[in-house]
Amino acid sequence: MTVAELNALLAARSESEHIEFKQAGNRYDFEELVGYCVALANEGGGRIVLGVTDVAPRRVVGTRAFDVPERTVAGIHERIHLKVGWVEVPHPDGRVLVFEVPPRPQGQPIHYGGRYFMRAGSSLAPMSPDQLKRIFDEGQVEFVERPAKSGCSEEEVVQLLDLQSYFDLKKRPYPSTRKEVLETLSHKGFLKAEGSTFSITNLGALLLAKRLADFENLGRKAVRVVVYEGISKTKVKGGKDTVCPRGYAVGFEALIDLIHNESASEDMTTPLRKTVHAYPKKAIREVVGNALVHQDLMERGTGVTVEIFDDRIEVTNPGLPILPVDRFIDENHSRNEKFADALRQLGVCEERGHGIDAVVEQIERAQLPPYRCRLASHHTTVTLSRYKPLKSLTPDERTHAVYQHCCLRFVNNLVTNNESLRERFKIEKKNAAVASRLLAEAVNAKRIRPLDENAANKLMRYVPYWA
Repeated sequence: MTVAELNALLAARSESEHIEFKQAGNRYDFEELVGYCVALANEGGGRIVLGVTDVAPRRVVGTRAFDVPERTVAGIHERIHLKVGWVEVPHPDGRVLVFEVPPRPQGQPIHYGGRYFMRAGSSLAPMSPDQLKRIFDEGQVEFVERPAKSGCSEEEVVQLLDLQSYFDLKKRPYPSTRKEVLETLSHKGFLKAEGSTFSITNLGALLLAKRLADFENLGRKAVRVVVYEGISKTKVKGGKDTVCPRGYAVGFEALIDLIHNESASEDMTTPLRKTVHAYPKKAIREVVGNALVHQDLMERGTGVTVEIFDDRIEVTNPGLPILPVDRFIDENHSRNEKFADALRQLGVCEERGHGIDAVVEQIERAQLPPYRCRLASHHTTVTLSRYKPLKSLTPDERTHAVYQHCCLRFVNNLVTNNESLRERFKIEKKNAAVASRLLAEAVNAKRIRPLDENAANKLMRYVPYWA
């Protein structure tokens, strides 16, 4: 690594999946170094850079740790059987030591002393059973490539899949011959030719099925929408417990319209009744799209559920997130990459790197409380809440709103300050002290931090705690 390459790394806005900065001025704990080697190997390999401050703006401070790197990497190999490389960069501001960690073998997570590490923010954390299972399953046929129904004739394919909607979503004219239709679907991985018959893959069925129930193992993958009376699950409103039968792509717009309309109310204060939508349609679209993309398809007998209450919408998907909840806005990592790519191409979810940030943007425009994420043992729930004035938000809601605002500004290369927060909550300039208190609450809760603690109050800018 050259000095120029190191300087380019220092300019990165945050640590990625593949790099870890540590100041390590005089020393660095060897056991912790081994732990980070394990975590980076499990995440696909990367670099550990010693002698650089680990908060932005990063700068070289030099390190005296591991003055005999050959002995250090030999010790790492002895403990985790991984051949880690190293390089010293003679930077003008001090010695920088870089350990280059290779990726783990396919299907084999790396552990140290029986502990399988990953990184959570700037710390080490144990890998979840869900993440370990995905690694052990590597090399096997992916769920989306497995057959949902085999031995289908051309006529049965046409009967089972909504082919017209597929070409409409792609904004392409319907082909003139059935042969061309089937070749297109095969090329996209929706079908596999088996002699004179076809196998419809799970990918093809999940996206294009006219009725998911026609596929034995996918019926429970259909999205369920339940509307409740009040704010609890005590009573379903008017029997509104709907299973949306169609595949995710061909049925997505109807699904979003259903949720958007069921969460609306009528304004009775005007002479003419007026329908008022409590949530931006785009926010609903992104939350539901993300739930479909990031669900654990290997979980049997369960699918995405949307529950509509008087004061909120809860969208639950099977599986726990790959990313830490705090990093939903600035990072994107799909559990099912082929599935996610197909959904993106058909317009069900945003392009890579977008999604939850679009949700926050819509929430702020509509002056809604922050979205919340709740983790159960095998499920993830994202909640959108109806409008509440700032004075009615709980301290926890205020802190999360400021944190999400700060994350959104950060990923868009914008600063968070008193002025931006006043705009977020529509606080008048004469009440700037209210915004200052909100910022102070979030700092005290360690959700954000000042970019420069020595800046004057009027020049104070803030970044997420992990930046």
